[in-house]
Parts: sequence; structure tokens; C-alpha cells
Amino acid sequence: MGAQNYGIDVEVARAVAEEIKAVREVGVEVAVVVGGGNIFRGVSKSAGNMNRSSADYIGMLATIMNGVVLQDALEKLGVYTRVMSAIHIPQLAEPFIRRRAIRHLEKGRVVIFAAGTGNPYFTTDSAAALRALEIKADVILKATKVEGIYSADPMIDKTATRYDCITYQEVLEKQLKVMDASAISLCMDNNLPIIVFNMRNPGNIMRVVMGEENVGTRVCVEKK
Repeated sequence: MGAQNYGIDVEVARAVAEEIKAVREVGVEVAVVVGGGNIFRGVSKSAGNMNRSSADYIGMLATIMNGVVLQDALEKLGVYTRVMSAIHIPQLAEPFIRRRAIRHLEKGRVVIFAAGTGNPYFTTDSAAALRALEIKADVILKATKVEGIYSADPMIDKTATRYDCITYQEVLEKQLKVMDASAISLCMDNNLPIIVFNMRNPGNIMRVVMGEENVGTRVCVEKK
């Protein structure tokens, strides 16, 4: 969305694609789960009094649009990319098949997962946790517009402090709105680390991948 109030900013897509390309070039297998909030959110004022299922499906279609935009940006940079959708829409994306997704990654392609889980009442966060586990990812990188997880909303509370590391249990107990509870619980049950970081800082994706300290917040079983 960039600085716009709505829609797609192709320059933002290009910038993200350049960072993904850089990470891919150091030998890291990359899968991306895209949301659709820049176009439509199932749980929002824009959904009005729509049936929740209908609104969620529209949100899934928005993620496919974003996925195709990101694919185009990556391919313009010479990065082989596949969009895989949980909703059957073959003109735009391959159907999600776990083994095929893993094979794409093994061949050096960037895989973009769209349409969430394909089911209403599930968030993009839940889709990210599910797909990460299915492809046996080492970590989930949660890209946001803040520097990590804070004790309160840093946009509202100027005294909020950022955590360098926090446990899943603390996130749930403190009701920190970093990811929805079902996604956090799924990661906790399967010991899948999460790193929350600010995607708006150029180069941050690479910094997180390379394990630089003081970048984002790590969520794991126990603090180290």
C-alpha cells in the first residue's frame, strides 16, 4: 500500500522483491505468505454487515492479487517465482500442494502462498504458521511496521518498551497483538520460532536472516 490509503504501490512491491532476491542469493530458501489488508479485510469496517464467510473469501482474493503483484516484481528481477493458492484459480496461481511447494523451494524458486488457508475464520497469521510447518521452515519472519513486539502499542503509548526476546506463553498471557492466538499456539506446540521486525527499514529482511542482534523480537519456547 505504501503511503496510499488503499490499493497497491508497485514501488513497494519492487523494494520488497529486491530484498527477497538478496536473501535468495545467499542460498536461503524463501516462502512468502501475503495478506490482503491493503485491499480488503474480512474483519473490518469495510466489510460492514457482510456475512463473515463471504467477507473472508473476498479477503483471500485480495491476497491472490497481492501475490501476483509480488510475483511480477520478483520475475522482473530475474527471480523464478511460483504463486500457490489455497483457492482453485489456475489462471493466476498453482493449487497449493505441499510436496510441490517443497520441490519449488529445492529448485531455488521463491514460493508465494496466497488465499490464506482457503477457509474463512482463519487469519493470514494462521496461514503463515500452517504453511511454515507444512514446508518444515526453520523460522517465521513476521514483517510489520514497528520494530518488534512491545509492552503496549508503540503508536499509542510512547512509554512502550520493545522486547528483544519473549516466550510464546508471555505473548498469550500478556495478550500482545503480534499474531493471533491460534497462530501463536500452533507455533508454540511445534516449537517454531517467530521473529517480528520492521519491514519498512531497507535491508531488515537480510539482517534478520543473517541473525543480527537488536533487529526485531524473537518469540521462542524459552528466553536465551
